[in-house]
Amino acid sequence: MEPWTLLDSRPGSAGFVRIRADRYRLADGTECEWDILDGPDSVAVLALTEDSRVVLARQFRPGPGVVLDELPGGGVGPGEDPAAAAARELLEETGYAGEVEVVGSTWLAGNVTRRCWTAVATRCRKVSEQELDGAEQVEVVIKELPAFHDQLRVGALTDLGHGFRALAHLGLLAR
Repeated sequence: MEPWTLLDSRPGSAGFVRIRADRYRLADGTECEWDILDGPDSVAVLALTEDSRVVLARQFRPGPGVVLDELPGGGVGPGEDPAAAAARELLEETGYAGEVEVVGSTWLAGNVTRRCWTAVATRCRKVSEQELDGAEQVEVVIKELPAFHDQLRVGALTDLGHGFRALAHLGLLAR
């Protein structure tokens, strides 16, 4: 399959995530338009304490309008190593630190330019207080592994793909 030919690109908004409209020509000559979301890469961290409990970030999410449990994480700065970003975000959001390893990445969606990295942090322990950004309110939640598995299975938290990928990497997927 041949890539489409980009004919035009117009910015739609400028904020944390920028939107633009790209017009393409397909191989058969058909033209179509796509809204493209452009933003920084991000990272999600499955953090396990020394006794193998999961460190989660509970926070209100404006998109769905509900409080959700999430893997700690956030933006990867320009030129920043994803593992360093994972360690930084884990510490800022939860006050926990551990041994961090990046285990993969994925495109956020087919119309998004950013990648989202998956990291695992093992042997985590609380080393400081949270250092939250002005608009962040994060409650640190510690879950037993079976309860985290249950949340993943029923879709009761964000970052499902990252959670499954990290558990598979660690050999901790329940059957």
